[in-house]
Amino acid sequence: MKRTTWYSQFAKWGARISGRPITFILALGLIAAWIITGPIFHFSDTWQLVINTLTTIVTFLMVFLIQNTQNRDTEAIQVKLDELIRVTKDADNAILDLEELEEEQLDQFRSRYETLAREARREQTDTGIPGT
Repeated sequence: MKRTTWYSQFAKWGARISGRPITFILALGLIAAWIITGPIFHFSDTWQLVINTLTTIVTFLMVFLIQNTQNRDTEAIQVKLDELIRVTKDADNAILDLEELEEEQLDQFRSRYETLAREARREQTDTGIPGT
């Protein structure tokens, strides 16, 4: 089993924390405090720069945390789907690693399955789908 890196652990923790309601409430509180202090600082350029800089930095860092979480989730889902395909009788095991194919090859598979879907819909008299 691969050892978890510090970044992976931090990204998981950051994603969990940032997705909680209390984090959203704290962010709202920060914005409210900034707005309330506007008159105190005469809505100065520095007052505006503080919130702009803070939000830019947080947004920049959150992009990396979100991307890490998304990548990890996508890989986990892909492995689960691959396992389902692998254990399904008569499944086409050639589709196990579609995410590794070049765009043209992926388009060929997509076209093949779109054709199969159209043929299956034509063969069914009552699909239960409105408008068919």
